[in-house]
Amino acid sequence: MLSSSRIKYINFLKINKYRKKYGQFIAEGPKLVTELINSHFKIIKIFALNNRLIENFSLIGNKQIEQIEITEKELKKISALKTPNQILAIVEIPQYIFNFNMTSSELVLILDEIKDPGNLGTIIRTADWFGINNIICSNNSVDLYNPKVVQATMGSIARVKVYYYDLEKFLCNIPEQTKIYGTFLRGKNIYKIKLVSNGIIVIGNESKGISKNLSAFIKEKIFIPSFDYENDNLITPESLNASIATAIICAEFRRQQNWGNEDG
Repeated sequence: MLSSSRIKYINFLKINKYRKKYGQFIAEGPKLVTELINSHFKIIKIFALNNRLIENFSLIGNKQIEQIEITEKELKKISALKTPNQILAIVEIPQYIFNFNMTSSELVLILDEIKDPGNLGTIIRTADWFGINNIICSNNSVDLYNPKVVQATMGSIARVKVYYYDLEKFLCNIPEQTKIYGTFLRGKNIYKIKLVSNGIIVIGNESKGISKNLSAFIKEKIFIPSFDYENDNLITPESLNASIATAIICAEFRRQQNWGNEDG
């Protein structure tokens, strides 16, 4: 049986200031919890609906984790989901230090003021799919460990490292030779330019785009053309959703890297 104090503590972890205070977050559902158990993350406690489920998790990862059986009623009291999903874990927030030399050997995403939890979670999932291991967020982006973000990553949070920085200071520390791309409504057609296999891609805010103070750092402005975009009479949306734009851009970078020289 869960005590009222433990229920209160778990619900505190749904709030950013308490996650920072205690250095922990919650993750829910068998798939997500399994991904975290098998990663570098440290699982503090697992709360599950039945002993059989707990026994299954005791076989994963060879880690000593405190596991507590709870009822459906108790799970509803601690879950951040509309429909609770069998299991909830309390997880320690890891501390990462970014190696700036990585920008000369791999692709890195920078997210400027991404506010929507679903967008951030989906971008992390997209980065995982395209083999991008590091994402830099502006300090005023949505918190990575917001339950909605964690859930939207679908387990990719276990493989993609996310860092928070003052982006101006961050970009000042980037090696001079590093290529920095930025997404703009007026830029070069991404399908008509040669893209490099390493460097930085800056994705702007959902409604405002890339901040003016970051524009000076962009070495190549790129954009995704809409269908028949050269037709002035065509009515098109003002911009793409940030997560969709990220997926299209990452796909084109990887296409050119892996298949750009193939025939047919």
